[in-house]
Amino acid sequence: MPRGDKSKYTDKQKRKAEHIEEGYEKRGVSKKVAAKRAWATVNKTSGGGKKSGSGKGKAENKTPARKGGKIGGKTAASRSATKRSASASKAAATRKKRAAKS
Repeated sequence: MPRGDKSKYTDKQKRKAEHIEEGYEKRGVSKKVAAKRAWATVNKTSGGGKKSGSGKGKAENKTPARKGGKIGGKTAASRSATKRSASASKAAATRKKRAAKS
């Protein structure tokens, strides 16, 4: 079986990879890189191709899907309240200034 052959993957795994790939493309990642990342994510969650015989199989590891949400917000949480407040005030002033221009 040549490298990159997807015959051992279930229909669900293929759909999942397609959906993940679309998400990457929406974020501006090239089609080739998006496909590679999508299949890497599917492999990490399911442990590779699952299509063989009957049997219960293994449970999916859903941590890669949760990972993105946990990463976000760490920087803001580590800053002090006064710095966050100052940043928010500056942003509000900028929005107000830009609204006045247009």
